[in-house]
Amino acid sequence: MSEYGGTVGGPQQIPRSRIADYAEMATPPKAREAQAPSREHDVEDGRGEQPPAHSQESDRETAGAEARRREFAALLGEFRRTPVLVPLGDGPGPEGERGLLTADLGGIRFILAFSDEQALARYAVARGQAAREWTYQTVLGARLLDVAVPAAGVPCGVALDCADGEEGMVFPPVRGIVPDGAALDFDADTGDAK
Repeated sequence: MSEYGGTVGGPQQIPRSRIADYAEMATPPKAREAQAPSREHDVEDGRGEQPPAHSQESDRETAGAEARRREFAALLGEFRRTPVLVPLGDGPGPEGERGLLTADLGGIRFILAFSDEQALARYAVARGQAAREWTYQTVLGARLLDVAVPAAGVPCGVALDCADGEEGMVFPPVRGIVPDGAALDFDADTGDAK
């Protein structure tokens, strides 16, 4: 078996981008239905037989995906309403002010935000900079996504509590999370999803 899920000598599967997963979670169900091809089942004799078993599995997967989308939407809504701590970076920004602390990953810049001082302290310890004085601002999550992300001028998202492993959260630059003009999955020329 290969590391990407195919068998040795067999067809190889390309791993799916995590950003694609987040983009799918942020897309409303009606928009997904419009983008997805229809899935009509052939009925042999017109009496309305049950769809094949693989269709029932697909329905369960769809229900699970919908539950994850609702959960993500609730987390996103909570983040937007919550003030978070955003450390200031080391160097001055373009106007001589210190900018927000960011990290680049895979060609995307992420503003680092923390839910409280303990989360920021865990990040400082993980970086080996626990003795450093950390200057931060308190910013509403919605302001980070709606104002700071577009102002970055490069593909940008927000990473919340990045030192906390799976307890942390990533808000990538995709439609439904950031404004369309800052989303990687939005074509400004046509106004459509990429």
